[in-house]
Amino acid sequence: MPCGPPGPSAPPGEHRRSRHYLSTTVKETPVTLPASPTAPAWWRHAAIYQIYLRSFADGNGDGMGDLAGVRERIPYLRDLGVDALWFNPWYVSPMADGGYDVADYRDIDPMFGTLAEAEQLIVEAHEQDLRVIVDLVPNHASDQHPWFRAALAAGPDAAERERFWFLPGRGADGELPPNDWQSYFGGAAWTRITEADGTPGAWYLHMFAPEQPDLNWEHPQVRAEFESILRFWLERGVDGFRIDVAHGLAKKPGLPDVGRDPDVTDLPYQDCDAVHEIYRDWRKIADGYARSPRPGGAPGERVFVGEVWLPTPEQFARYLRPDELHSAFNFEFLCCAWDAAGLRDVIDGTLASHRLVGAPPTWVLSNHDTIRHVTRYGREDTSFDMGDKRLGSPSDTVLGRRRARAAALLTLALPGGVYVYQGDELGLAEVEDIPDHLIQDPTYARSEGRDRGRDGCRVPLPWSAEPRSLGFSPDGASAGPWLPQPADWSGRSVAAQQGDPHSELALYRAGLALRGERLQWLPETLEWVDAGPGTVAFRRDNGFQCVVNLSAEPVALPAGLRVLLASGPLEDGLLPSDTCVWLIAE
Repeated sequence: MPCGPPGPSAPPGEHRRSRHYLSTTVKETPVTLPASPTAPAWWRHAAIYQIYLRSFADGNGDGMGDLAGVRERIPYLRDLGVDALWFNPWYVSPMADGGYDVADYRDIDPMFGTLAEAEQLIVEAHEQDLRVIVDLVPNHASDQHPWFRAALAAGPDAAERERFWFLPGRGADGELPPNDWQSYFGGAAWTRITEADGTPGAWYLHMFAPEQPDLNWEHPQVRAEFESILRFWLERGVDGFRIDVAHGLAKKPGLPDVGRDPDVTDLPYQDCDAVHEIYRDWRKIADGYARSPRPGGAPGERVFVGEVWLPTPEQFARYLRPDELHSAFNFEFLCCAWDAAGLRDVIDGTLASHRLVGAPPTWVLSNHDTIRHVTRYGREDTSFDMGDKRLGSPSDTVLGRRRARAAALLTLALPGGVYVYQGDELGLAEVEDIPDHLIQDPTYARSEGRDRGRDGCRVPLPWSAEPRSLGFSPDGASAGPWLPQPADWSGRSVAAQQGDPHSELALYRAGLALRGERLQWLPETLEWVDAGPGTVAFRRDNGFQCVVNLSAEPVALPAGLRVLLASGPLEDGLLPSDTCVWLIAE
């Protein structure tokens, strides 16, 4: 994923406060605008909060986050000011990859609760005007899924194996994998099975861990099953689906080798033309539910959000054509360095590629697979690369947090939708000192420890200063959090930030409230403004301007405008380095 060069650094330390810091008074709950027949669809401008369920809140005291914990904190999410909640997989799973190895797509894993609790959560969220998006994992299943267990039991050449990719190996005795594909988690993308009689058998494809066999989307039963799964959850009132590995379902016929010097725009295991037929069929299903009232709320469109990692904007945009997915994550923006020219290029490119297909842009800074941006923005190289996360690289988290605050206001000011990963609103940094024996991410083992994995951004949230779990679990919990929390997170907890008007939590609440009142209904366009070298500045309709100073020196604010909100204190009318300000015409 291409990223821009690193931006100029600024000296660490807090700027002195001024009366312009958070200079507008904003209610903790955003204003709810009346519905309008001409208003854009909700998903075009929604602020969506990502819940990594295992780490959000523990309701039953077993050290694992669960549905009970989320239900208790729906008021917190409502008051934060988001429009929708996206849940990472909550299905029955052996948890070989954090729930992305699904054994039953129609039930809730007992770790998280029950199907009845999920149904009640959907109703309760809707009652607070929060929509619910659930993760769907269609590229692969769990090796404990009934289909895969049946495939192993059935024996060679059985029809049950046709729902996956079972192939004979190469070499004299089939001892070599069927092709040269490599797993995204490291190592070969093929595992050889042992047949019931003890003889070496066929190989099966898994583009991720061996516990995640890829499904064969050429098989009609696979297509029919996932259409049924969509309807199952739509009937329970969900408002949409986030589609895992949305670009990977279809494979090139014959599963050819990648080769030594592959064309990254034409890989045989991703972005194959047949995938678009799948999404056109799904879109018809979702559109059929748009006219049905959702539990606890009014009728509204059901949406698909794609996880689409592809090398070119042209490939990316094809997934967002009017009869396919509604939106997709903007990883170019997430990967971009803290650099004015790079950010402006990514924003321009994002708007241009989405404009071609009439889709809304989206903006995201972190998620459950990436380094938390507080840590990333404190490094010398502030870009992100999924293939080289640079875990352990020195990071100035004071500097990173200041930049993260500015980046938060920048994303909230841009046209389109925005995602907030749990803990971003608390200014949490990556946890990089998890003991080796506690790491659970399969990428750690698959890479033989070269990649410490993604657990550092999945550490349970701090809710209070309670010493054992920082309020993640209830008093008297039987177990500690499933991953250790840094001791200094007590100062970053929700309780610690609640009453502080200068906290990250206060900044997010203010930004989301102002966004809901002033910005989210505006056209999905912007006009660049020249605010000086090293700045990113633009105006939108109704006299709104956003200015971010990424240079090493303070810059003057545009004349004749009033400060609505700032990510940090201003200095005698100047915008300091690594600070963002929202302005409005007098």
